Amino acid sequence: MKIGILDQAPIAKGNSATGALQNAVETAKLADELGFHRMWMAEHHNLRTLASSAPEITASFLAAKTKRIRLGTGGVMAMHYSPYKLAEVFKTLSALAPGRIDFGVGRAPGGDHRSTQALAEGRPYMPTDLYDKIQTTLDLISEQSLSDSLHDDIIATPAEIQLPEAWLLGSTGNSAIRTGRLGVGYSFAQFFNGEMSKAIFDAYKYNFVPSAFMEKPVINVTYSVSVAETKEEAEYIALPVDLSRLFLMKGRIPQPFTPDEALEYPLTASDRALIQSNRDRKLHLVGTAAEIADQLRADQQALGFDEVMISASAPSQEIRLKQLRLLARELL
Repeated sequence: MKIGILDQAPIAKGNSATGALQNAVETAKLADELGFHRMWMAEHHNLRTLASSAPEITASFLAAKTKRIRLGTGGVMAMHYSPYKLAEVFKTLSALAPGRIDFGVGRAPGGDHRSTQALAEGRPYMPTDLYDKIQTTLDLISEQSLSDSLHDDIIATPAEIQLPEAWLLGSTGNSAIRTGRLGVGYSFAQFFNGEMSKAIFDAYKYNFVPSAFMEKPVINVTYSVSVAETKEEAEYIALPVDLSRLFLMKGRIPQPFTPDEALEYPLTASDRALIQSNRDRKLHLVGTAAEIADQLRADQQALGFDEVMISASAPSQEIRLKQLRLLARELL
């Protein structure tokens, strides 16, 4: 099974934003050594708990620090940028690291209303079909002729380079059909809403049209995972991750906890029920490496996806790297 990593550059308790990005470099180097297939950086704005706001820049830095692993964005948020700029950024990346760059693109804002306004320089929102915008970006990357007046007679440079892989992110299934018609990979964020199904993945496959980016449909699924050598230890390191999601569900800004601090947090009966519900919906997998590997293989068999991505959230960098080593031992 091919395994990848989604990194939001979380700022752990006692760490800094600089440290979180340095951790991303360390994570990429280890993942490269262990044989992980790809690593993506997320795009988030106006959050003091996450340091990944410019994933295309971080990905380029990581590509220079690694040898084999694919690097990219999971994803860059199309609503904030022009198709022409996105095309030139990712063509440049692919020219610098041919065969190793992923253009993973999302339709969400990646931030709140205020950061979205700031990224638009205060301009009023102009309704746009983001699928059309993404299609235009893909056409510019693959150097297709565009008949619209804005992009007529221009080319996204550097030209005639090896294309990046292209992926569209989704979390509800609403984008499955359109992703297939775009002819790109489908990256499903199971850790976000917990709504993956065979019907969603089959809809993507049925509607897939081969493109310059993908000859056949490819699906990866991103899970939040807490894995350790024993079930008890896995539960111990999982609680800070559970609390972060609990805060989000209550409309509160998540804050970093150490495992010991998380144990002391006063959970109500309702809180514990929500945490268990999240686990039941596979928003967060917790267990030994063997247990997690068995669950991932069973899901792959039942649902028909191709790859797994691991959301690299952990109470500390030491724990995160240990988790990667344990998963690599079982799955690679």
